Amino acid sequence: MAGAPAFLRGMAAGVSEERTDGQQRAIVDDGIAVQFSANTMSAVEYLRSRNIGRAVIERVLLEPARRRSRQ
Repeated sequence: MAGAPAFLRGMAAGVSEERTDGQQRAIVDDGIAVQFSANTMSAVEYLRSRNIGRAVIERVLLEPARRRSRQ
């Protein structure tokens, strides 16, 4: 894709980025469910094992008011 026009490279990057964001959102939602059904440490371990960043983990598990709203 390196030789493709810039707008096509951007479109391809956007699709990949959206897919990753959707996957990450699903993982984070699952982590929140783990927290409710088990405990916070289990949720932390679950999210860390799926390469969710520390800042995101802290925000979603320890500061529920700062979670992004679902659209």
